[in-house]
Amino acid sequence: MKCPACGRTLQQIKAGNITVDVCKGGCGGIWFDQFELEKVGGPHEAEGESLLDIQRDESILVDYAGRRMCPKCDGIVMMRHFFSVEKQVQVDECPSCAGCWLDYGKLGKIRSRFASEQEREKATDEYFSEVFDKRLTEMAAESKGISKIARVFRFFSLSYYLRGK
Repeated sequence: MKCPACGRTLQQIKAGNITVDVCKGGCGGIWFDQFELEKVGGPHEAEGESLLDIQRDESILVDYAGRRMCPKCDGIVMMRHFFSVEKQVQVDECPSCAGCWLDYGKLGKIRSRFASEQEREKATDEYFSEVFDKRLTEMAAESKGISKIARVFRFFSLSYYLRGK
């Protein structure tokens, strides 16, 4: 497979019970097949330690803004998105095979975000609370206003006066 960032040939490296493709001696990026990133992305995942310091050539210039082609699927452009709700690390993901490309240093950033799974869950809860609580409160207030209007209109309904018929 060819590196989607610099075009060099990717080399396979064993990390625990998974094998990933890395741009060793090139840009230092890592290709994860579907579900592999989750196995090394947490700080408690010992397998990921060996992937934090991939040998790279610092003279290689990488266009971080450019679109990337999936190294596994022929002719498929990967989608760039944020790895988490904090929007700190961008990854390129293939819409066909669901593999992920991480540029050099991004795995370390992902692994250092939270010391434990509980911390990650707490941060996610806080984020969603910040984003949605205000809107949910507004919606509840709107629904109370709508129900008041609906109660007024019940007097205009004939069935209100002809109960049981």
